[in-house]
Amino acid sequence: MMSEVLNELINIDTNIFLSINRMHSPFFDYFMSTYSGKWIWVPMYVSIFYVMLRNFHWKVALSCLIAVALVITLADQTGATLIRPYVGRLRPANLENPISDMVHIVNGYRGGSYGFPSCHAANTFGLAFFISFLFRKRWLTVFFMGWALLTCYSRIYLGVHYPGDLLVGALIGLLAAYLVYLLFMKVSRHKTMKEFHHAYAPIWVGGLTIVGILLYAALMLG
Repeated sequence: MMSEVLNELINIDTNIFLSINRMHSPFFDYFMSTYSGKWIWVPMYVSIFYVMLRNFHWKVALSCLIAVALVITLADQTGATLIRPYVGRLRPANLENPISDMVHIVNGYRGGSYGFPSCHAANTFGLAFFISFLFRKRWLTVFFMGWALLTCYSRIYLGVHYPGDLLVGALIGLLAAYLVYLLFMKVSRHKTMKEFHHAYAPIWVGGLTIVGILLYAALMLG
């Protein structure tokens, strides 16, 4: 009975993946592959630390930075080290996967062997949830959740993750962010603040980064 339910869920997951992955264009090939990169978001990460320094005592800001690193490490290693090797679910684009011939890939990128759960989803949602818990600013939360969701979509678009990989990864990110936030609040004795200076700087920097990626994708087509 359980195996039948599991197989049905896998079939649904695969069908949703193929439905999304087949919607592609040269413009979004450039956009999604760049958006899914790690280094492109360094300016936004710096802007987050700037807001921390601008509003917190330097010791608290340093604790925040350590907490963010801990969230990402915990989320990433839970997926990559503790779960992936034991589940062993092939990525859609993996050549050993029977559906690989139906998968749209970009620039020959197929990722590693296994993709469950998604570390991209765990890391981005881990950061997004931690930022949400820390600042409790509606538009900051909306922006980072949207940023993480689009990151997840890009992983399906690029053919390296099923929706189920991303959903579980996001849940791992949420759990890691919540546990580390509780630890951070206890260790730092930080009190929740209502007002922040330059709190929306990451939105401006992240938004300009997205605009830059859009322009890059348009120029590459030309």
